[in-house]
Amino acid sequence: MPFAFTPSMKKRLTSRTREMLICALDHFPELQDKTITVGYTRAHLGSASLSYRPGREPRLIIRLKVRKLTFQTIGHELTHLLQGLERGDRRARETGPPDKIPAGEKQCDIWTLARHELFCDDAPTYLRLPRVMRERWLDYAADVRRLCLAAIDKRKTYRFYIRWLEAELPKLVAAQPLNNTESKQLTFAFSI
Repeated sequence: MPFAFTPSMKKRLTSRTREMLICALDHFPELQDKTITVGYTRAHLGSASLSYRPGREPRLIIRLKVRKLTFQTIGHELTHLLQGLERGDRRARETGPPDKIPAGEKQCDIWTLARHELFCDDAPTYLRLPRVMRERWLDYAADVRRLCLAAIDKRKTYRFYIRWLEAELPKLVAAQPLNNTESKQLTFAFSI
């Protein structure tokens, strides 16, 4: 199994969490032959880190909050591992290729959503989204994913692709006003 669990995660590990991890990893072929240590965190939804040791492969670590775990969170943390692997050891003189996933939280959100629709089950944390989009994420997820793919393509020729993306997101709301069924008051017919 590509995952090693810390003692604190073993106490909280559910079959659902294990299945989610395996399913998410299927969409990260770059990590298939690596061992990923999975720990538990209470402080955040998740975190990722790489531990570099001289002469050895880096140790890949993610920490997750098991409660209300989403594929988006798992994908985000696995994308952080890719960012770190592509960048390499910061103490080394050479860094990863410039055409790979750039460092940063917003970049991580963009590449995670673009990777596969599986990771669109919850709104990204760092991208600036209109409030209605966060509240009704599943209504907008597919369109946001398409914009993320377009932003990655735009990055090849346009340096400010994240600004472009965050300017395009509110246009989705304006173009697709949703019926607000929650705020409608029910009316009942009374007979006297």
